Amino acid sequence: MAKGGGAKGGGRSGGPKGGRKPAVRRGPAGGSPQRAAKARPARVTTPAPDTDVRPVPEAVASVFRLGFVPGATPGKWISLWRDRVPHVPLELVPLTVDAQLDALRGDAVDAAIVRLPLEADDVHRIALYEEIPVVVVAADSALTVADDLGIDDLVGEVLLVPVDDVLAADIPGTLAAAPGAPLDTEAAVATVAAGVGILVVPMSIARLHARKDVAHRPLRDGPVSAVALAWPAQRTTPEVETFIGIVRGRTANSSR
Repeated sequence: MAKGGGAKGGGRSGGPKGGRKPAVRRGPAGGSPQRAAKARPARVTTPAPDTDVRPVPEAVASVFRLGFVPGATPGKWISLWRDRVPHVPLELVPLTVDAQLDALRGDAVDAAIVRLPLEADDVHRIALYEEIPVVVVAADSALTVADDLGIDDLVGEVLLVPVDDVLAADIPGTLAAAPGAPLDTEAAVATVAAGVGILVVPMSIARLHARKDVAHRPLRDGPVSAVALAWPAQRTTPEVETFIGIVRGRTANSSR
């Protein structure tokens, strides 16, 4: 009796009524209490904005218009622009040298690659490079024997000066062309090809108008042509500043 009673007594002094085990609170999907605690999402707080960090603003212009004079070769800068500012198309606008200042003062271009001199207080300029002059001659001219030419080599030659001349070269000992219809550079090159006269131009202009029936040779001590980037002083936009950085060789991560 005592043994049986002890067993019953032990049962009554144990867990809850009926001998069932205490209920254990389960986590999601039947996991343990520890797993349930880990499953609870942590409270997320939004930190105060860092006032020292400024987002880089994107350019807002719909297009960047870059003017360029004959002979200018902005190809490498255009490629960099398209890589760095893909959301702003770059539009090339051909300019003549005599119209470059008017284009900058108007609304035809945002910036331009120009030939100096360009005297204007309302236009900013950054010098880019200088071009050496060359003498354009007929392909069968005796002047092609030399690798380069000096001023003295041109004595007695007829010097053509086109209406769009950019050098204003004064070559002592040369002869003036006979009066006739004004010639632009392209027509002057054709005249040289016919065996009449010579032409002195920047090397890029000679390459622009290259033909099989003409040749060109560097002119020692001749007048150089300076090329610059110019833009209106009152319109120094973010796009202009970006292009300035490109032509100056700044990388995408460089600071101004």
